[in-house]
Amino acid sequence: MLGPVILAASRSDRMRRLISAAPGTKQVVDRFIPGETVDEILPVVQDLTGEGLELTLDVVGEDITTPAQAEAARDAYLELIDRLKPLDLGTRAEMSVKLSMFGQALDGGHELALNNVRPVVEAAAEIGTTVTLDAEDHTTLDSMFAIHDELRRDVPQTGCVIQAYLFRTEADARRLADSGSRVRLVKGAYKEPASVAYQQKHEIDKAYVRVLKILMEGEGYPMIGSHDPRLISITQELARRAGRKLDEYEFQMLYGIRGDEHLRLAAEGHRMRVYTAYGTDWYGYFMRRLAEKPANLRFFVRSMVSTG
Repeated sequence: MLGPVILAASRSDRMRRLISAAPGTKQVVDRFIPGETVDEILPVVQDLTGEGLELTLDVVGEDITTPAQAEAARDAYLELIDRLKPLDLGTRAEMSVKLSMFGQALDGGHELALNNVRPVVEAAAEIGTTVTLDAEDHTTLDSMFAIHDELRRDVPQTGCVIQAYLFRTEADARRLADSGSRVRLVKGAYKEPASVAYQQKHEIDKAYVRVLKILMEGEGYPMIGSHDPRLISITQELARRAGRKLDEYEFQMLYGIRGDEHLRLAAEGHRMRVYTAYGTDWYGYFMRRLAEKPANLRFFVRSMVSTG
């Protein structure tokens, strides 16, 4: 039950300072976040696409407290898009955004986030690629889905994320599984109360399969965000039953986790997209990676011991 403890630590300024100062932190952070700037991330983009992989790029940073910071987040994505344009990668390099970065939690945050994310979505479309709105904690989702609906009016390929552990997600999946939609399904990485979310792994896994079945039988484009070998096999079977071709859905996994599996799936002809984060404000993203999988925490502890 370390996951909830780690998620609580992700919101602690004291833990942020301690972990940032720990001698082994940089080694582990570099495993999950391969750069801090656009200049550092572009070679990673070229290397991964050269291996037949695709990417979704996330500029990390969620602690936005002023409209100026939200505008800076917008500008960081616009810079990324400008730098991707000459690479002519199209949808092989898309972007993922958290609306909290665009000011969603501030006063007037819904409109602020919409106004900041819209130019990013439009600029991405201009270079032939797309943007996916990441899901955050359950209190933000009605706003996220409303922004998603608004953006799709002009840029219908705009994607969104749904989280299997939330009770509401089956209904959300049925609404979203329409023609032209792009929906990433993940288990969920935020600490949610028992009143809105399943708490046990076996319950979450069952919910994941139920939602996955809805997406596969729908008319949209499912994006399967999981490293779980069993869920990957189930995905392949459900896709076969639904008559989907290999380019009618995709797998998504995090940079730094199961890299060999990324290459194996791509070699089999699957679309395999690597969620690749970069930036200096890495703490919240990093802590959720530790919470998601005990092996990540063990790797971190070993690194701290070996470099201490």
